[in-house]
Amino acid sequence: QVQLVESGGGLVQPGGSLRLSCAASGFTLDTVNIGWFRQAPGKEREGVSYITRGGRTSYYADSVKGRFTISIDKANNTVLLQMNSLKPEDTAVYLCATRTGIGRSWYIPGLYDYWGQGTQVTVSS
Repeated sequence: QVQLVESGGGLVQPGGSLRLSCAASGFTLDTVNIGWFRQAPGKEREGVSYITRGGRTSYYADSVKGRFTISIDKANNTVLLQMNSLKPEDTAVYLCATRTGIGRSWYIPGLYDYWGQGTQVTVSS
């Protein structure tokens, strides 16, 4: 059974850091691509970052490039999202999702197969 469980969210001041985790079970991260998305109240789900199977290639939204880093912890079958220099506009529920297809449209939510339940990130002073 495929399952994704996000953790690591919380309240942080502007300029602070958080590390989100997406623990995968029912499959290994060598077999799927993983995307991180976020959704703020009243807004559409937005692609944040993406890593291809096994961690070969990664992509970032322009809004987070240079501040966020996606990686794979193979020992724990977990995808990590290190978020630095956080801004109030980063506030959202962050979700991870699996994608078995390929192609460069990684930021389109409809292309993903399984989703986690999300973790709340709030950036506020």
